[in-house]
Amino acid sequence: MSLIRLVVSSVVFIVANCQQKGTVTPEVHPSFNIASCNTAGCQSETHSLVLDANWRWLHNVDGYTNCYDGTQWNANYCSDGLSCAKNCALEGANYAGDYGVTVKDSAAQLKFVVGSNVGSRLYLMEGNQYKQFKLKNREFTLDVDVSQLPCGLNGAVYFVEMAPDGGSSKYSTNTAGANYGTGYCDAQCPLDIKFINGEANVLDGMDFSKGGHYGSCCAEMDIWEANKMSSAFTTHVCDSAGLVRCVGAECDLEGFCDQSGCDNNPYRNGNLNFYGPGSNFKVDTTKPFTIVTQFITEDGTDFSPLSEIKRFFVQNGTVVSNPDLQFGAPRGLDSVSDEYCAAEAQAFGEPSKALEKGGMKAMGDALDRGMTLVLSLWDDHAVDMLWLDSNYPLDKPATAPGIARGTCDQSSGKPADVESQFPDATVKYSNIKFGAIGTTF
Repeated sequence: MSLIRLVVSSVVFIVANCQQKGTVTPEVHPSFNIASCNTAGCQSETHSLVLDANWRWLHNVDGYTNCYDGTQWNANYCSDGLSCAKNCALEGANYAGDYGVTVKDSAAQLKFVVGSNVGSRLYLMEGNQYKQFKLKNREFTLDVDVSQLPCGLNGAVYFVEMAPDGGSSKYSTNTAGANYGTGYCDAQCPLDIKFINGEANVLDGMDFSKGGHYGSCCAEMDIWEANKMSSAFTTHVCDSAGLVRCVGAECDLEGFCDQSGCDNNPYRNGNLNFYGPGSNFKVDTTKPFTIVTQFITEDGTDFSPLSEIKRFFVQNGTVVSNPDLQFGAPRGLDSVSDEYCAAEAQAFGEPSKALEKGGMKAMGDALDRGMTLVLSLWDDHAVDMLWLDSNYPLDKPATAPGIARGTCDQSSGKPADVESQFPDATVKYSNIKFGAIGTTF
């Protein structure tokens, strides 16, 4: 999802994750409506949301003892990855009561802290599998309300190249599958995924605060990462198709995936009055608004390479174009393209990993293969979300191009602070639509 989620995700789990189905709490997916659109109009589709497996209670199959407690595996059941998959069961979720996830019709609201649980990550289901989106020569639109998201939080909507069944058909030790939210991966190759490829991530031990031995890599398209102060959309491409289990240096910046990504953050790009809380901004984050993302191909067909990703905002009935990159040349680059990624990298003095790993074509190839929609809310235990809403990295002057990413103070975003001060923070996602270019807004 982000430049900085390199080691561990930013949530504190209520308990843990597994690959077998438990029998204590029935898993009932909240129904969630989206719409598919064409030139004749939009048609409602009824699907559902499922909570990621990492958030769920994991216990021994013959009892109720946690298989992962606090930040450590229980050695009685998880001496190695396969025995853990055999000995432990993954339970159903009480979405609203334990995780603060409330869903009604086409709207999903995620609350930040509920009891000992922090944040959440959900996937869109179609039947018993993750719905697969193929968005080349399409657009994707949703309404967001980030008015209750302070500095240090990230309400994220994005796509990742997860297996549609959560890996259950490929790995016999994973009997829970997509119905229990298994199989997560992203371009940061996260090390905190408790089960990867049907095996527990127990080799060398796994302290949640540091991550495990393996990471889980795949292509990622960040439609939206934001709080009320800053926002960004970002491409993250990888060398391989689908989920790759990495180890060591493979999981790092120089590994399988472009972890830094080619990002478009209006504030970072020099547009200081575009997005923020108040009527003095073009997009006022104290009120809901619509974001539109268009995946443009070279010749306007489904079969040609992806060339450009355009962004529009709609608020109070007014369409607001995304602003352009204010640094370097050429000017007028208001969307993500190979030309934009090269100009951004040059202006900010960064390597262009996006282009090195295939650029727009590679992102389009992942979209062609199909990607899973993710809705989430998280805080950042690595660098306090400074990469999104403050100055980052801290060893460079804030006046240098690309360092200032938002107006949040450099001391903000510490998880202990935001979790204690803003437990009731929420984000709301609603009215998701996808379809032909120009048909969803």
